[in-house]
Amino acid sequence: MKEIIKITIALTISCLVAGLVIGTTFIFTAKAKQHNEHLNVEQTMLGLLGYGKSKPAPAELKLHPIHRYILSDPDTARMGYVIPVNRDGGQGFDLVELDLKGQFLKRQPLDLSAETVLSAEDRKKALAAVLGPSAEIAFADTAIIACRNGQREAYLLPGEFPGFKTFIKAMVAVGADFRMLGLEVLEHEEDPGLGGEITRDYFKNQFIGKSFDTLKRLKVVKEPLPPEYERYLECLGQADAGLAAREAEEMERLYREKDIYALTGATISSAAVTNGVKGMVRKFAYRIQILDQAITTEKIPVLF
Repeated sequence: MKEIIKITIALTISCLVAGLVIGTTFIFTAKAKQHNEHLNVEQTMLGLLGYGKSKPAPAELKLHPIHRYILSDPDTARMGYVIPVNRDGGQGFDLVELDLKGQFLKRQPLDLSAETVLSAEDRKKALAAVLGPSAEIAFADTAIIACRNGQREAYLLPGEFPGFKTFIKAMVAVGADFRMLGLEVLEHEEDPGLGGEITRDYFKNQFIGKSFDTLKRLKVVKEPLPPEYERYLECLGQADAGLAAREAEEMERLYREKDIYALTGATISSAAVTNGVKGMVRKFAYRIQILDQAITTEKIPVLF
């Protein structure tokens, strides 16, 4: 009987120790994974802004995330923005609440740092602490504002939209005037050799340079991609593109305001990306205008 008790105690202690080790390992590896994912996303964003190994991002370039939430109580629903602000000469984060018509409701400081704001779980805890237990907090989306010397240079918009098979995850970069700077397809399950070609430069780069007005009416055309235009698209953004400056300027002039040439045999995937990009930019342009109005009216010291 004593031996059975000893064995039971030993097994219990072993299980507790193993559980502690596994739990601790999970915590540290989860944080490391989150950090690596953030670095990968940051590299994608910098790439869309034209920076990389051959052209490092300048030290004065700052990327400021804003996180949008749908907040609701038993009687009301409203939008909440987690935004970076200047607090005592340093960086802090505030919750700015707007009603569904875009009217300012309230502004509250949040217990978040530049590190913890990257965590969806930490953001939700900080929101719950100021909103109370009755509030429902639903994450909507994130946008990143790229600033240089205090001036907005671009907006980076991660998002997803329906594809031919499942959802397509993408990141769009637009200038301060919402002109298209770049598109990156992050994840998809489109058919290889057909819809899977949405990751190719000759398709993605068709969006670059489109003005906001052009983007709003953009559609997909079932016409063969002109060979000289395809060559230009494949070379776009490359340091040694082998394309004469005059030729590049002519291609840009001819096709800047044209519609998107569909991928061969994948019109649905082509249209899915085109409509998805249009929707992301149009919705963001509307929302940032509303948020900016509240920031200006309430004199909120934002970092962007």
